[in-house]
Amino acid sequence: MKRKIAIFASGTGSNALNLITYFSEHPLAEVVLLVSNNPNAGALQHAARLNVPSAVFDKAAFNRPEIILSCLQQHGIDLIVLAGFLLHIPTFLVEAFPQSIINLHPALLPKFGGKGMYGMHVHRAVKEAGETLTGITIHYINEHYDEGMIIAQYSCPVEADDTPETIAQKVHRLEYRYYPLVIEQLLSAAE
Repeated sequence: MKRKIAIFASGTGSNALNLITYFSEHPLAEVVLLVSNNPNAGALQHAARLNVPSAVFDKAAFNRPEIILSCLQQHGIDLIVLAGFLLHIPTFLVEAFPQSIINLHPALLPKFGGKGMYGMHVHRAVKEAGETLTGITIHYINEHYDEGMIIAQYSCPVEADDTPETIAQKVHRLEYRYYPLVIEQLLSAAE
């Protein structure tokens, strides 16, 4: 039986789109729900176009167990995948899905992680710190931002003439290539 994935996304949804497409004909899993806290998220448009049900919860509703857990149970969710989701994951959700919530962070943790470190904020910080290497970290979620157990990391060089925008492009290429593969490996290992 296919494992059921819920993607949580707050923004444009390029990683959500990549994952929905990757798992659309996959034998192990399928994306059956997209959750957002932003009613204007591009990710919702991708989900609608690809016939993936979606749900939008503001911060107050997202932090109420009876609301969010009910939604996830109705869809039979096995794995939650964060793809640019900006709300803190509440403890009750971590406890309800132990080792079953994963996140993609656009830097090599533990560097450039924590509250407020997302998207271009990370790439600017990498550039300002003079880093020569950056990349992505795929990790389990725990109660603290970007502190869960690391599953995989992939890196790319930061050249002297790179800008935060060119760094973002390099990191996006890593995200699109490796995030679906790591999810697939986790699902295969759980079989």
